[in-house]
Amino acid sequence: MGELKIGRMVLGVCQTNCYFVYREDEPYAVVVDPADKGQNIYDALRRNGFRVAGILLTHGHFDHIWGLDGLRDAANAAAEADGAEQVKAYAHEAERDLLKDTGMNVSAQAGRACSTYADVYVKDGQEISLEGMTCRVIATPGHTAGGCCYYFEEAGILLAGDTLFAESVGRTDFPTGSMGTLVRSIKEKLFTLPEDTRVYPGHGESTTIGHEKKCNPFCV
Repeated sequence: MGELKIGRMVLGVCQTNCYFVYREDEPYAVVVDPADKGQNIYDALRRNGFRVAGILLTHGHFDHIWGLDGLRDAANAAAEADGAEQVKAYAHEAERDLLKDTGMNVSAQAGRACSTYADVYVKDGQEISLEGMTCRVIATPGHTAGGCCYYFEEAGILLAGDTLFAESVGRTDFPTGSMGTLVRSIKEKLFTLPEDTRVYPGHGESTTIGHEKKCNPFCV
C-alpha cells in the first residue's frame, strides 16, 4: 500500500486551500473543502488520474463550500456510469444549520447564496475510512459551532480548516463564532497531537503543531 500524500488547489475570491489526500500509486483522492467551481476541481483530478473517494468539510462557510454541489454531482455522475457507489460529503453534526442557511454561512453577503448539505454528519472522535484512507474527526468549535479538523494519523497530517493557521487562528466574528471556544479547541484538542504533525490550514501555508505551540500569539 502506497504512502499517503497531499495536494492543494488554491481557489476562489478568498484564496481558499482545497486539498486532496491520496495514496501513492492509487486512483482515489479524498477532497477537503471544495472551495469553488466544483466541476473544475473534478476535471483537474480526473486529468491527473484520480477518482473522488469522498468529500470532507471542515466547516460550512461560503468559501469552503461553493464547489461542493458541482464536485459531488460530477463525481456521482461518473460513479453512476461506472456502477460504483455514490460519493458522499461529510461534515460535523453541529454544522448542519450553517450549511443550509445562506446568512449564517455568509454566502448571501458574499454575493452568491449557497444552501447545501452533507450526506453524512459525523461526531467528535469518529473515524472515516474511504478507499483505504482513514482519518479521525476532531471537533474544534470556535470559528463556527461545527468546525472540525481531520487527522490522518498514519501520515501525521492535520487538515485544520479555519481553526488554526500558521501563527494565527480563524476569525470569530461570523455567526456561531467564539474566540474563547476556538482557543480552547486548539489548546485542548490540537496541541495534544504530536509536535511534528503537519498542519494544513484553510488559507496560507502549512505549519506544524510544535511550531504553533511555541509561536502562535493567540494560544500562549
